[in-house]
Amino acid sequence: MSLERKLLVRPGKKFRLRDHDPDDTLGYKNDAQTQAALKKHLERLDKLQYLLYASKNYALLIVLQAVDSGGKDGTIRHVMSGINPQGCKVTSFKQPTPEEAAHDFLWRAHKAIPKRGEIGIFNRSYYEDVLVVRVHKLVPESVWSKRYKEINRFEKILVENNVKILKFHLHISREEQLKRFNQRLEDPTKQWELSPADFQERRYWNNYMAAYEDVLKFCSTEWAPWYLIPANHKWFRNLAVSQIIAATLEGLRLKFPKPAFDVAKYRRK
Repeated sequence: MSLERKLLVRPGKKFRLRDHDPDDTLGYKNDAQTQAALKKHLERLDKLQYLLYASKNYALLIVLQAVDSGGKDGTIRHVMSGINPQGCKVTSFKQPTPEEAAHDFLWRAHKAIPKRGEIGIFNRSYYEDVLVVRVHKLVPESVWSKRYKEINRFEKILVENNVKILKFHLHISREEQLKRFNQRLEDPTKQWELSPADFQERRYWNNYMAAYEDVLKFCSTEWAPWYLIPANHKWFRNLAVSQIIAATLEGLRLKFPKPAFDVAKYRRK
């Protein structure tokens, strides 16, 4: 079974987040062979992105969700290191602005969807509206509970318009999160990344895990699947995400467009 199939949250199947170990590496080891495989995936991504940009038949939307210090920024930095910035845009979803809050919860996401030929990466996403909003009771359950179906419909519309969607939940343990927080506290170059709120949010860990479990259970669909990435080990996270993205782009069977002029007429003789 391929790595991507092993990490797929199967639509419509029973799912419990606690059954998945954030330390799991599915038998892979952090050795020369794994590093060579990662390098190969990144080289494939570089070529495939060029092909995606040239063909302009599809867009690729990558959604990254995780708790604080879960590795979203690190994944973007390492996995997308060889991508041409001209054809890729990262959008971070923070607290809604007054303008965004005056619209429906999907409005700001729709504005940021990549156009055909490009890759869009959401660092957090519209899923915050069934995660943070739920945990902190920012709206009633009668409101956020309807959003799973609304999100599924939204994503189906995107897919029907040639936007390929890949969603990755970077799954780390509570202990690993604290370890990463403490490492940042000891590193003057990373202290700025922390705030007291990050530590306060740890009190809601179980609530967040319940919310994430429902997201993965209700919103992994045939057209927009979730992948659960064990992310305690950053090297495995990078290997898994890069392989899934490369395999997905290859599955689109992209081709270079034919030139809009007579090449033979201009070819040197």
